[in-house]
Amino acid sequence: MKTFAKIRFYWGAAVISLIVALGMIPLIYLFPRHKGTIMHTLNRTILRLLGARIVQKGHRDPDANLFLFNHQGIIDIITMEAIENTHMGWVAKKELFDTPIYGKLLQWGEMICVDRENKAGLIKLLKDAEEMVHEKHRAVAIFPEGTRAKGQKLLPFKAGAKLIANKLNLRVQPVVITGSKQLLNEHNRTAHSATVNVIYLPAFEAKDAPKEWYQEVKATMQATIDEEQERDGQER
Repeated sequence: MKTFAKIRFYWGAAVISLIVALGMIPLIYLFPRHKGTIMHTLNRTILRLLGARIVQKGHRDPDANLFLFNHQGIIDIITMEAIENTHMGWVAKKELFDTPIYGKLLQWGEMICVDRENKAGLIKLLKDAEEMVHEKHRAVAIFPEGTRAKGQKLLPFKAGAKLIANKLNLRVQPVVITGSKQLLNEHNRTAHSATVNVIYLPAFEAKDAPKEWYQEVKATMQATIDEEQERDGQER
């Protein structure tokens, strides 16, 4: 059974790489005005080929312009791009922009690059986020943890998302994703058919939120993850 899960992982990784390299990148280069539609359609195709079932809970706030997600792996981004009908501006570390395949997708998709090694990185992040929201009219999508978590416990939140929200007076919506690691686990390289849950938490205006709103959001997201894991365990 474990061998099959390993084989399924490499199948899933191949599906993602091939669709990105042979589908997404050429198409968004040739048809830049339709990059959002192209990415949504092909990400839905990826999920179907991986055997995913998507369940949405709560409601997406149409006025939110900063989305905070927990991060388990690449499936989180694929899932959100599959269910979205708007073109989000994802924040990604510079190292990903430097990769041969996914770097091109990020560049031509006009995503936001953050350089953690550069002291001016936060200033550039703020400037790029402002341009994304006010000039390109796209919501910013960010993983406050800054990297993938191996388990279900959230890692410490980095300062970037809070800075963007407070300085630009954005409307924030936290979103919890569970089940993505069951579908494709990049840490132990296994994959299974799975239900990926997308839970939209209440949105709020950063300017009207309590001073400790960032810590409160983290606690609420963790509680939601724990509740979903407990529910999944009871249903099995």
